Amino acid sequence: MDQSKAPPQESRRAFLKGLSASATLAAAVAVRPAAAATRTVQYGMLIDTRRCIGCHACSVACKAEFDVPLGNTRSWVEYVEKGEYPNVSRNFLPRLCNHCSEPNCVDVCPTGATFKRAEDGIVVVDPERCIGCKYCVQACPYDARFINPVTGAADKCDFCLHRVSRGIAPACVETCIGRARIFGDLNDPNSEIAKKIATNPVSVLRPGMGTEPNVYYIAADHSDEQERRRGSYVRVTTHRKEKERR
Repeated sequence: MDQSKAPPQESRRAFLKGLSASATLAAAVAVRPAAAATRTVQYGMLIDTRRCIGCHACSVACKAEFDVPLGNTRSWVEYVEKGEYPNVSRNFLPRLCNHCSEPNCVDVCPTGATFKRAEDGIVVVDPERCIGCKYCVQACPYDARFINPVTGAADKCDFCLHRVSRGIAPACVETCIGRARIFGDLNDPNSEIAKKIATNPVSVLRPGMGTEPNVYYIAADHSDEQERRRGSYVRVTTHRKEKERR
């Protein structure tokens, strides 16, 4: 009898042990892509106001893309002027729907016409379900909504969903001559927008409202005309039918 051969029972035990180790390794490898596949997408926008020249190309592109009725705006640019001569400044503040993570407009909608898409975090309006009650218009702290006089439904920026779903950047991003706007997945650490936010001081509009906006700004001037009460000169030109911020 060859003593160098292991007993049958011991060989079987070694085989099962090796099989178990292989299965464990295979499971570990399989878990990693599965976890990545379930990562939640949240589209957002970063606006670098240092690169904005106030040309309104974004506003015009938005109007052309959606045939926005005269007197209404989905996207607009405010001029913020402040100071006392000779220490004066003018800054530009592009505005749009913030596609909040905790949107007030969704909470108040009685029909569910306004909702946040689970697949990409974009807040949209279903005009077929909207009854034009204006609850969402009043609830939005960013004054980003209006009732479309043609459809009778609430309307606003939807990040050009029809373009984004085909892998095309929103019209305002594509037309910006200063490259002030970056659009992408905020939850993807390798995306351009995520990298920019991670390496620059950023801010959002009205953070105290608790809506968790997904539109970020670099070097934005958040001055408001209410600061006049404290003796500072501030003038905000909205370039909208609504001459003053709500």
